[in-house]
Amino acid sequence: MTEKDKEMQANGQPDPNEIDINSDENQSGSTHLNDAVQDEGELGKAQAELEELKKKYLLLNADFDNYKKRTARERIELIGTANREVVTALLEVLDDADRAAQQMEKTPGNEAVKDGVLLVFNKLRNILYSKGLKPMESLHQEFDADLHEAITEIPAPTEDLKGKVVDELQKGYYLNDKIIRHARVVVGK
Repeated sequence: MTEKDKEMQANGQPDPNEIDINSDENQSGSTHLNDAVQDEGELGKAQAELEELKKKYLLLNADFDNYKKRTARERIELIGTANREVVTALLEVLDDADRAAQQMEKTPGNEAVKDGVLLVFNKLRNILYSKGLKPMESLHQEFDADLHEAITEIPAPTEDLKGKVVDELQKGYYLNDKIIRHARVVVGK
């Protein structure tokens, strides 16, 4: 090192032989520009990755919302039809109760016993209705294959009963507005 170099170093000035002309933006050269281009490329990649992650997040969030709605709908449906098997099994008992009530009305005497038995039958019917059971109205309605099961066809007693239900052999029922038993009917032709 020369005397002049030592003096420049003592004053805080760099050695002119060791100056990197690309280290200052005011100096000529392009090394510092290459670094900026690399930084912009990395920034673009990071932004693209961020956009992709945002899209994935939004899709995942939408899927989760759909899942919550579907499970809530299924839960409501399950609760609404949870008693379906029990109610369906009790329909036979309800049919027997209706037939017994009809027979008791035709039989004279023993009014106190009739009233007691009818109270029990009505209580059974009301409990089933409170659980969502609803009888299907079929008599004198248009025959509908989605609701009715035709047992037989007979000549219609009147012209207006053609194609309609003339007699109901077994009542049809809905449970929470879904058919659990089709009505068995006789259709006029």
